[in-house]
Amino acid sequence: RLKMNLENTLEFDDQTEKCIGLEKMFKDLLNHIAKFQKIDNILESLTIVNDETIHKLNLEYRNTDRPTDVLSFSFEEGEDEEGLPFTNLGEVVISLDTARRQALEFKHPACRELAFLFIHGTLHNLGYDHARSHEDAVVMFALQNDILNSFEFDWESCVWPKD
Repeated sequence: RLKMNLENTLEFDDQTEKCIGLEKMFKDLLNHIAKFQKIDNILESLTIVNDETIHKLNLEYRNTDRPTDVLSFSFEEGEDEEGLPFTNLGEVVISLDTARRQALEFKHPACRELAFLFIHGTLHNLGYDHARSHEDAVVMFALQNDILNSFEFDWESCVWPKD
């Protein structure tokens, strides 16, 4: 693998315009995931959308006629493309509406739920798949919890405009 000491890169697109100030958290989290997985020089895109947009994507790409919390679109399944100095993992799309509802349901801050969903989508882009088998689900869910619980972040102070 060609190394050029490139940093991990997150392309962040908040289509809701409601996640002001969260880009740094997601970039730090991508670096944490990379360190946890012992990988580097990765590129990933994160798009924050509303339920209407993720519903359309879920119907188009998964033939599921409802909104969901997170979708992942892996470009390389975690494999290097020959000659590139970085690995393009793909894209993660998170519904802010669903993340907020789930945060209320699980009684934790919305920032924590967004981080959890980002980890979940990134692990899918790295080739993990909880739908493949019970054993794969156990591995993936344990890993995403380990990554989240080891990420140092003040969830309670993470506030951004509500609407």
